[in-house]
Amino acid sequence: MKGVVVKSTGSWYLVRDEAGTLHRARLRGKFKLEGKKVSNPLAVGDRVEFDVEDTGEDTAVIHKIEKRENYIIRQSTHKTAYSHIIAANLDQALLVVTLVSPRTSFGFIDRFLVTAEAYDIPTTLIYNKTDLYDDEMRDYQRQISYMYEQIGYSSLTVSAVSGEGMEEVKQLLKGKTTLFSGHSGVGKSTLINLIVPDLALKTSEISAFSDKGVHTTTFAEMFSVDEDTYIIDTPGIKELGIVDIPKTELSHYFPEMRERLNQCRFNNCTHFNEPGCAVVEAVRHNDISLTRYESYLSMMHGDDNRK
Repeated sequence: MKGVVVKSTGSWYLVRDEAGTLHRARLRGKFKLEGKKVSNPLAVGDRVEFDVEDTGEDTAVIHKIEKRENYIIRQSTHKTAYSHIIAANLDQALLVVTLVSPRTSFGFIDRFLVTAEAYDIPTTLIYNKTDLYDDEMRDYQRQISYMYEQIGYSSLTVSAVSGEGMEEVKQLLKGKTTLFSGHSGVGKSTLINLIVPDLALKTSEISAFSDKGVHTTTFAEMFSVDEDTYIIDTPGIKELGIVDIPKTELSHYFPEMRERLNQCRFNNCTHFNEPGCAVVEAVRHNDISLTRYESYLSMMHGDDNRK
């Protein structure tokens, strides 16, 4: 039988077959012994082939994982030198961003966008909690949106409290498999509850002590909005380590840098302190955002993304 993994809890998976029936499944052992440096050999969104076991408990064994069209990956937070696949076979990603309570850093946004660029996943920025903005903050958010729109990333301004922008989000989802991602506390689950009210996903208040989100989504899970529209909700991400992108290729995944690469004096330019660097020159003339360039340097140096 063929199906799609809709939930992963570590050792067991929930697979939806072509008829829409759900099966509790485990992975045949050999897949765990292929030497892949990933903490999860199977991810939500993976297309698989499986056999239902004759145990009377409707359990199944997955014996084949089909080739992935794309995926979002990060460094594992539990296993050193391992990576973790967040979700696979995506039509798009929505990165939920908040400028207050909690604040999403530029470093985190840019690391996510670089990863999405590397695996050819269109991404839209969703600015949530606009009901908390004053006029100054709305103006600041418009500036941030403009900065990203100039390099090809569209955005929507929404509020899970007032309902602002929710119809636009629903239109964006139609006919696609969409990953919802972002820090804990940015309101992913609340937004999904508005889109699919029957789910009643668990939500939590922001910590008054740290102004950080509290994890409410424990495992990645795919939900059906309608017949051909699916949402993948994921646990909030604190840090997003870049995986499998050589430093020599990092600038290729910054669209504003990519279009200038053949203008640098040296083919192996790192865009740091080389003479005749078109990227550094563009930063000096404000043609490339300083915050984006700082994110690039942070990734080159291996710093984290919490600033």
